[in-house]
Order: sequence, then structure tokens, then C-alpha cells
Amino acid sequence: MTALDLSSPVAVVGTGTMGQGIAQVALVAGHPVRLFDAVPGRAREAAAAIGARLDRLVSKNRLAASDRDSARARLTAAESLADLADCGLVVEAVLERLEVKQELLRSVEDVVGEDCLLATNTSSLSVTAIGGALRNPGRFVGLHFFNPAPLLPLVEVVSGYATDVTSATRAYETARSWGKTPVACADTPGFIVNRIARPFYAEAFAVYEAQGADPATIDAVLRESGGFRMGAFELTDLIGQDVNESVTHSVWQSFFQDVRFTPSLAQRRLVESGRLGRKTGHGWFDYRDDGAGAQGAEPHTAEKHQAPAYVLAEGDLGPASEVLALIREAGIQVREDEEDHGTRLVLPSGGQLALADGQTSVEFRDVVYFDLALDYRKATRIALSASQDTSQQTLSEAIGLFQALGKDVSVIGDVPGMIVARTVARIVDLAHDAVAKGVATEEDIDTAMRLGVNYPLGPFEWSRRLGRMWAFSLLDDLHDRDPSGRYAPSLALYRHSFATEKREGGAS
Repeated sequence: MTALDLSSPVAVVGTGTMGQGIAQVALVAGHPVRLFDAVPGRAREAAAAIGARLDRLVSKNRLAASDRDSARARLTAAESLADLADCGLVVEAVLERLEVKQELLRSVEDVVGEDCLLATNTSSLSVTAIGGALRNPGRFVGLHFFNPAPLLPLVEVVSGYATDVTSATRAYETARSWGKTPVACADTPGFIVNRIARPFYAEAFAVYEAQGADPATIDAVLRESGGFRMGAFELTDLIGQDVNESVTHSVWQSFFQDVRFTPSLAQRRLVESGRLGRKTGHGWFDYRDDGAGAQGAEPHTAEKHQAPAYVLAEGDLGPASEVLALIREAGIQVREDEEDHGTRLVLPSGGQLALADGQTSVEFRDVVYFDLALDYRKATRIALSASQDTSQQTLSEAIGLFQALGKDVSVIGDVPGMIVARTVARIVDLAHDAVAKGVATEEDIDTAMRLGVNYPLGPFEWSRRLGRMWAFSLLDDLHDRDPSGRYAPSLALYRHSFATEKREGGAS
């Protein structure tokens, strides 16, 4: 099945921000585009706004003036749904209410031809439920664009329970012909991105609620150690706390209040207070005095400490093995323990330094944990956690060690799994679970998470880099300390980890 022919008109019903963005994408790709809105005059206003954006593209040399002129000639405001009769594709982008979308699409179905593809841009409703109101749900599909649609490349092509394969394929190929990167997805709450991204927010909020660290410090660790483009707190301030919480709540409810998707009470209080983020001038951070960024949002950074003269390496530190090379390059002696007791560093004080593994510092004598990093060589900040029983000398040596490697150090509370490690482990787990349940392929999930939310690696890229047992072991430790089910490794991750262990004769 090929993409929709460029001569075939595309209609967009609903002319808000997303509707206008989708219309612009189809228009620039070369289709005649019809805009329709139930509010009189709104479609004409949207057409004018799209024309103005095309002008700006010309002024920035991103679009030829001749292409702009021909695009404008193909763009029309429809007076009624009857004007959409000859369209080959109709995309609705109206209010996120099931009954509103169903009623609209039933009306569209009455006027378009039998070969017209119908689509929804919903981000939170079931494609199956919307299509259930149609006479022919087989031609109905989800086309979930990301905002701003003209700029972001990802489109989730969502097949409802009754969607025909030919319809999904045509939608997929059409999105690709428009210059987008489509990924195929089954109809599941949150689709790919909004399902698998929940832990990025949830774990940051959980660390905050546990008094582990403040928002600015958590964000700095996620950016400067984890490699994420933005931290969870600044990102939700940008999205809007009400919008982000609404998506979380929708996914949670759709999964029958699965504890893995439980919303944050702290975020609920923020929404109730009216602090919705940048759009209200205050969210997790205060934006009221300077529109360029948050006020008073400096991360906690430890003062300068003396580096230890040497460390004793017990094992290779697993995913953090690069740290040993960095220590040697910094001129600090690394002594090898021939008996190889584990994967920790012993400091001159006798205290130990270990990669976050889901356990707490209070459980062991004089241990400091350090967080996972995307790339320990490039990371500019490392988080350390210690308990009240950790000696000040051990903590001082641990801080001084990482400072000698050129890193800023943030000391957080005794939080099992710390910040980056627990976040990545949960993302990896949800991704394996999604593949096992037929939501999408590994490749499409990695693509979606990189392009949809700018993750530095896709979940399966993380999984391969960290080793097959890493995420399972960390989550299993977390589950022992919080048996609510939130951190229980999925059966899919269990099978993935242990099947490989058995086949290869050991964990990797």
C-alpha cells in the first residue's frame, strides 16, 4: 500500500495549535489542504496564521517564495463538512473528549468517500474507542503528531482493534512521504512515548517527595550525568503541570490504576495551587522576574574536597568501568584486589564507593553510592548518596575523588537507586514489557523515545550498553525495599535477563 497521492486533498478538522501544525505539514508536502472548524471564522483565521508561518520560513530561507505561493493556493477554509467530500484523508484534532470526537467522525463519515482514510491526533484517548462509533472502523487510525508538528519528526501511527492493516500501512507511508519518521504502535494507553516516558517524571518526583534532593539538583543530575536534554522539573514546567499531570492520570486510569503509573501527590498540590509552570510564571521554579529562565534554581554542588591518594578496586565497576580509567588519568593510584570481591572501590578511610544498585547506604557499613552516567568521561556532574551512618571521611574522599576527575558533585539523601539509575531501569523495564505485549518493536520504541522526547539513548540501547541483568537486578533490589509493586521487574524483563544468563552461562 502506497502513500496518499499528492493530488488527493487532506482535511484537518479542528484548527488549534496541533491542527494548524498538521495542516502545515501536509501543505508543505504538496497536498491541497482543507481546514474546518465548528467555530465560524476560525478556519479562515487558521489559514491566515499558517500563511504567516510560511512567510517566516521564506524570510529564514527555509522555503522558496514560489513554494510558499503555491502552498497558499492549495490552502482553503471549508465552510462545512460537505466541503470535505473529495478528501483522501481527514485528520481530526478537536477537543480531547471521546463523545466529541465520535460525533464529529460520524458526521465526516457521512460525507466522504468509502476510500477516504480517517485519522485522529489524540494523545490520550483510545483509538479503538473513537473508531467504535464508526460504520467502518477499519479505515480509522491514530496519527499522533508531536508539538510543534512542523518541527518534530516523530509520528506514532496507532492501529485500533478494528483498524485494517492496509489503512495503517497507508497512514504510515503517508507520514513518511511528508518527511516524518513514523513508528507503528498498537492501541495502548499512552501509545509508545507517553507510556514509556512516565518514569522519567515519576522517579524525579519520588526522589523529591522522599526528601532526597531539591528539584534543581535532580534536574542537574539528569542533564549533566544522565545526558537528558532537560530535567523532569524544568520539562514539566515547560509542558504545563496541568497538562503533564493529566497525561499521567489518564495513563494510570487506563491501566486500571496500575501502581507503576501512579501520579505524584507533589505535582497534584502544585496544580491545585495554580502553579502550572512557565505559562503562569511559577511552577517547580519561579519565572516571574526573568522570562529567560527559572529564578533561584541552582543545584546543590559540594565544596572542594581533597582527593584520596589511592583507591582499591574490587572488580571492574560494571557499567561504570570507565571511572577506573579516569581515576588513573587523574594521577590517582588504582590498586587491584586480586581476590576480586565485587564491583566496588575501597577508599583509604576503609569506606566503600559503589555504583547505585537499588540498595541503601544505611544497610552497609560506611558506603557511598554514585549514580549512573550516560558517559562518565563526558559527564560534568555526579551524584553521591550517603546515610547518617556514613563517616564524614569516607564521604569527603568520595567527593574529592570525583572532583579530581573534573566533575561537579551533588550529594543527595540515602535514596535507593539514586536518580539516573532508577529512572533508566524503569524506562528499560517498561520498554521490554511493551514489546512483550505487542505494543511496538524494539527499533520503533528506541526511535520514538529518541525523537519524541529527545532521550540520549533508546531504552534498548541503554539495555544493551548496561548489560542484560543490570535493570532487573536494580529493580529487584528496589522492589525488596518498596514491595508496593511499583518497582517489581516485569515478566518480560525477567525472561530477557535470565534466558540470556542461562544461554551464555552467566549474567552479562
